[in-house]
Amino acid sequence: VQLQASGGGLVQAGGSLRLSCAASGRTFSTYALGWFRQAPGKEREFVAAISWTGDSAYYAEAVKGRFTISRDNAKNTVYLQSNSLKPEDTAVYYCAADRMQLRGRPTTSLFEYKFWGQGTQVTVSS
Repeated sequence: VQLQASGGGLVQAGGSLRLSCAASGRTFSTYALGWFRQAPGKEREFVAAISWTGDSAYYAEAVKGRFTISRDNAKNTVYLQSNSLKPEDTAVYYCAADRMQLRGRPTTSLFEYKFWGQGTQVTVSS
């Protein structure tokens, strides 16, 4: 699975962005997918994950209620709708696919994700 993230940019606090991650590979629909982010000088952290069926989603506490992860298996794409953005959301955002197919519950551990996109920069000004 190869992943290509896009949709980042510069936005004012309170604004919104929709990140997209397009995937290649016929087995895209069998992988759980996640979004992670990494701010300067900080470790990469979990943001959101969605099951391979699309029925279950999990969020970091810092983004819960503001971000929504979704997927369109027909388009081989996963999305992250980010609303009410804050300066502390500034980071490079990465999409990733699980190392395991058909996992029942998506994992929040970045070590369980094998396939990574190149990242897209999100900058939120105050």
